[in-house]
Amino acid sequence: MVFSSLVFLCIFFPTVFCLHSVIPSMKVRNALLIIASLIFYAFGEPVYVVLMILSAFLNYLCAMLMGKTNRTAVLITAVILNIGILGVFKYTGFFITTLNSVLHLNVHVPQITLPIGISFFTFQALSYVIDVYRNQVETQKKFSKVLLYISFFPQLIAGPIVKYKDIALEIDARIVDLKETALGLRRFICGLAKKILLANTMAAAADQIFQQGFDSLNIISAWIGAIAYTMQIYFDFSGYSDMAIGLGRMFGFHFKENFEHPYASLTIKEFWRRWHISLSSWFKEYVYIPLGGNRRGKIRTGMNKVLVFFLTGLWHGADWTFVVWGLFHGAFSFLEEFIPTLKKLPHVLLHIYTMLVVTVGFVIFRSDTLHYALGFIGTMFTGFTFSPSSMSLVYQQLTPFFIVILAAAIIGCGPIRGLTMRFRTASEKEGALASKETFVLYLLYIAAFVLLLWCIIRLSGGSYNPFIYFRF
Repeated sequence: MVFSSLVFLCIFFPTVFCLHSVIPSMKVRNALLIIASLIFYAFGEPVYVVLMILSAFLNYLCAMLMGKTNRTAVLITAVILNIGILGVFKYTGFFITTLNSVLHLNVHVPQITLPIGISFFTFQALSYVIDVYRNQVETQKKFSKVLLYISFFPQLIAGPIVKYKDIALEIDARIVDLKETALGLRRFICGLAKKILLANTMAAAADQIFQQGFDSLNIISAWIGAIAYTMQIYFDFSGYSDMAIGLGRMFGFHFKENFEHPYASLTIKEFWRRWHISLSSWFKEYVYIPLGGNRRGKIRTGMNKVLVFFLTGLWHGADWTFVVWGLFHGAFSFLEEFIPTLKKLPHVLLHIYTMLVVTVGFVIFRSDTLHYALGFIGTMFTGFTFSPSSMSLVYQQLTPFFIVILAAAIIGCGPIRGLTMRFRTASEKEGALASKETFVLYLLYIAAFVLLLWCIIRLSGGSYNPFIYFRF
C-alpha cells in the first residue's frame, strides 16, 4: 500500500497531469482520463473494473430509455439494478449471517470481496438516472462521457459523491491554467498532510486502544481512544475529500465541498449539514424529500429522519455497528425536533452536547461488535480503575509527539480556513491583494511544499494506513 501511494504521487498522477495539460483536444483529454481512471481502479481491483463499467453502462442505457418507453418503469428498473448490485456485493454475507442468527439456520455465507468504492459510484450513477427522470439534466447520448463522470479517479473510491449536473459542462469544456493548478495542488497537499501527519498519528493511538479488551481499559485510556478515533476519521475522510477536490481542480473540474468544520456544530442536525455533505445531500434529495420531508408533521418528519439515518448507517457498512451508529444519530436528531428549548442553551453547552454524541457514536462506528461498543462506552463513564497495567497503556499514548499532533488536530477542526477565505474574498472585492497578503500566500505555498516533502518521507518510512472510507 505504501508502494502504491508513492507510485501514485511520483509517477501515475504527474504523468496523467502532464499529458492532460499538453493535449489540446478535449475529446482526447477525456479519453485519457477514462483510461487513467480505469488503470487506477484496476491497480487495486482488477476484476471489478468490469463491474464498474457495467454499472456505468446500465445507468447510461436506463437514461437513454427514459424518452422511449415508460419513464417510471425505467426508473424503477434502474433503482432495482443499482441497489441489487450493491446488495449482492456488499450485503449478501450480512443478511445471511443475520438470518442464520435470528432463525437458527446454517446457510453457507459466501465470501464475496467488496469492490472498492462501490457505494460511492453506485450512488453517483443512480443520481444521474434520477436527475434525468426529473428532467433536471439532459440525457447524455455519449457513453464515454457518462463513464468519465462515474469513473473519474480523484473521487472514484471515496467521494465526494458528485452529481452529473454539477460537472456536465466541465466534461465538455474546462479551463486548466497555472492559477487553478497551483490552488488545486495546494489543496491536494493539505489533504495529504491531513491524512499522513494527523489521521495516521491518531490512528496509531486509536488502533492500540481499540485492540484492547474494554475490561483492561480505564476512563482515561478509553477517552484517549475515543477522541483519537474521532480526530482520525475526520482528518482521514476530509483529507481524502481535499485531495479529490484538489486533483479535480487541477484537471479543470470543480467539486463541491464535502466538509464544513463539522466539529464546530451546535446540534446533531447541524453536524450532518457539515459532515460528508455529498452523502447527506444525496439522502436528503433522493430519499428524505420524496418521503415527504418535513411537510407532514413532526411525527412523520421524525420517522423520515430515523429511516434516513438507518439507511445512512447501512450505507457505511454491512454490520449492525454501522446501523446502530446511524440510528443513534437519528435518535438525537429526532429528539432535537421535539425539544426546541435545547437550542436556547448556551453555545458552549450545545457544543459539548454535540461532540459528546458524535464521539460516543464514533465508538460504536469503530467497534467490531455491539457488545464491545457498549463495554467501551461504559468504561468511558465508569472506568475508575487505575491499576499499573491500565495506566501503562495511558502513558504509552501520551507521548509529546501525540500531544502536539492532537493539539494541532483540535485546532485544525476549527473554521480557520473559512476565516482566511472570507478575509481573502473581502480583500479581492476591494482590489488587488496587498503586498502583505501576497507574502502570506507565498508562505502558504512554501509551507505546502514542506508538507509534501514531510509526507513523502513519512510514506517512505512505511507510516501509512489505508483510508477508512475505502471500505465503503
